[in-house]
Amino acid sequence: MGGLNVVDLTTAIENFNRYYIRLPSVQQLSFTTLSVLDALVSGGPKRLTELVKTEQISQPGLTQLVTRLERDGLVERRPDPADGRAVLVHLTEAGRAVRQARQDERERRLAPLIARLTPGEREAIASALPALTRLAELGAEAEAQA
Repeated sequence: MGGLNVVDLTTAIENFNRYYIRLPSVQQLSFTTLSVLDALVSGGPKRLTELVKTEQISQPGLTQLVTRLERDGLVERRPDPADGRAVLVHLTEAGRAVRQARQDERERRLAPLIARLTPGEREAIASALPALTRLAELGAEAEAQA
């Protein structure tokens, strides 16, 4: 694949993700909770069925999670304007604030580590960001078509 070793890429991403998703958080929220909040930030309001597919959680499990998030004021369910029988899960301002606090905390913890990289290593990561972003977009597109 043009000099790119997929095994090496997969290993690097998995090793980084293992560290990144476990960064301490200002609020003790489960990975699934944070993932749902992230999905609503990046993709906007979603039906429960869409979240079941992307979050890899059962329908009953997701329904329970959304009920808890709604009770905590982080999300709200509203009728889907395109289909009155369905509901969309929307992120509330409180949910957006929790997600932003998590993002800020991750940035605060990563900055000193990034500072320890050599200038060449920082440049290599910066140069890879557009391709990694595109790779994530292609993954999301493939997921949506599945």
